[in-house]
Amino acid sequence: MLRIRLREAMDAHRKKTGVRFTYRTLAAAAGLSVSTLQSLAARPAYNTRLSTVERLCVALDCGPGDLLELTGGAGDDIQ
Repeated sequence: MLRIRLREAMDAHRKKTGVRFTYRTLAAAAGLSVSTLQSLAARPAYNTRLSTVERLCVALDCGPGDLLELTGGAGDDIQ
């Protein structure tokens, strides 16, 4: 399963730039809704679009590998 490491990416951005994002400010910077960010952060099985991942990567100045993590064994949750 892919896990979205939103909070970790937000913390890394703050450490790198000194700019602290809240969900509200990140949502505005990425052109997303606050509820989308809350769902990404709180719901492990939340299914998002690649365009959302792209917007977050641009806003947080990171790559997809900084934002996504593969958890569990390969194919554990695939049926």
